[in-house]
Amino acid sequence: MKKWLQYFLVFLLAFTLSGCGASPESAEKTGNTASSGKTLDAARSEDEENPKIDESSQESDDIPHQTTSDEDSELQEDGVYTSRDEVAQYIFTYGHLPSNFITKKEAKALGWEGGGLEPYAPGKCIGGSRFGNYEGLLPEKEGRVYTECDIDTLGADRRGAKRIVFSNDGLIYYTEDHYESFELLYGEE
Repeated sequence: MKKWLQYFLVFLLAFTLSGCGASPESAEKTGNTASSGKTLDAARSEDEENPKIDESSQESDDIPHQTTSDEDSELQEDGVYTSRDEVAQYIFTYGHLPSNFITKKEAKALGWEGGGLEPYAPGKCIGGSRFGNYEGLLPEKEGRVYTECDIDTLGADRRGAKRIVFSNDGLIYYTEDHYESFELLYGEE
């Protein structure tokens, strides 16, 4: 009887762990419902839109690092990305954040108060809010607006210090020390 119970518990644990995470595709098919019962579309305010980069200011020779055609072909507009290189390349390629990013305002509407986002919006990361550049570490220009997003936080229990900050005119920066220093990934200052 003990042996049978052990096998049953192992099976139950394996079954539970393998089926506990919903894929982003299944979340979209079911309306992106979070634990609060609100949909992400309902949480998104009408006056707040995901920032897009002005593509007319981008030139192909402004890329500090090289990408291969394999990388370009693997990067899908409807994909889920959270790493530094993938998110930066995605922003450069498509002019906006991947769909797995939601703003702090959207997350708060789902019950999030800080820390990990997974319990409130499975498969999502914080991104799309305005970055103020109050310390003046990034170059200023008339009409330039910066936006920030978290990096490497998908499923994490806290947000960490890694961010990408990008402008509406093609500059894409990475900071691994929570805005203390920045590395230019795309664009020309």
